[in-house]
Amino acid sequence: MTATGPRPAPDVVEVVDVAALGESMVTFLPSRPGPLADVPSFDRGIGGAESNVACVLAAAGHSARWVSRVGDDGFGDHLVETIGGYGVDVSHVRRDPARPTGIYFRTAGDRSTDAHEVAYYRAGSAASAMSPSGVDLDAVRAARVLHLSGITPALSADCLDLMRVLTAPHPDRPLISFDVNHRPALWRDGHGPEVLLELARGADIVFVGDDEARQAWGLHGARAIRDALPEPEIVVVKQGKSGAVAFDKDTGGLPGDDAGGTATFVRALNVDVVAAVGAGDAFAAGFLSATLRGLPVRDRLRHGHLTAAATLTAPGDLAPPPARAHADRLAALDDTAWGRLRLGPGWTQAEEPEEPEEHLGPEKEARTP
Repeated sequence: MTATGPRPAPDVVEVVDVAALGESMVTFLPSRPGPLADVPSFDRGIGGAESNVACVLAAAGHSARWVSRVGDDGFGDHLVETIGGYGVDVSHVRRDPARPTGIYFRTAGDRSTDAHEVAYYRAGSAASAMSPSGVDLDAVRAARVLHLSGITPALSADCLDLMRVLTAPHPDRPLISFDVNHRPALWRDGHGPEVLLELARGADIVFVGDDEARQAWGLHGARAIRDALPEPEIVVVKQGKSGAVAFDKDTGGLPGDDAGGTATFVRALNVDVVAAVGAGDAFAAGFLSATLRGLPVRDRLRHGHLTAAATLTAPGDLAPPPARAHADRLAALDDTAWGRLRLGPGWTQAEEPEEPEEHLGPEKEARTP
């Protein structure tokens, strides 16, 4: 008989504040405005809803992990190195020798205009091979919050299986954050709306725009959206330039409360927009950062708006969030001062003298109470 000795203990995955799972792609940004056919050269960047959230949270001082699959190629190297450069744990990103890293090209114009073009080259990408056996589930679940989006289940049947596993009840399940991110072009079978509704109902925190809820589910108004999503603890309905409303189910059973919970509305900030791309991911990151800190719902919404404003006032998909103390000061403003606040490019780097000032931007010193 041969003595084998004790088996080695399995690797223990460090628990982080936030894990984010999803595809990231290398983005090619045009060197000048105009149709893709006329753009002579492009600058390289990165794009990915879930990794954007992880990067912003890491920059805000939280421990964050990105879990995904990339090709065993130079573009995969670029993604891993760039996202890791934000302080995100990328040690559980798997390399796929048989499938490439996804890439896409876009025009310089605003996505809301008819002239905007996006050319995706992601079919058969390494990330589309994510599955319950194709990612490290222990690394995904070793987090206080797991952030997911509705883009992932559209990539493949295996990705949908993975999303269903992650949103199902499980003894090691973290708090599930789900950004609906309805992308009709990705759902060629037409089943996107029903799948997204299913996954959203399995989450704990849901982010959804009122416009995408109308498009996907035919729902009109924040209360109708909440009524269609009774299970999540919090449903955040983003209303564009108007603001955002959060329905908090944890009402404590107070008289007059209904099944939809209490509604908290916070108006959007006045912002001198440089680029609109990435604002939704930044909003989710700001809200989740405040959630991890145990702040009240109103302040979570305000931190969402402030983090989105950091991205709106900078070029590209990612921008450093405001320093925590700076954001806390602004989030604590009374409603009148919050309504007067206007943020311009450079406001996150501005100093903070003692007296308040309504407009924060490079031409004035940022003054907060």
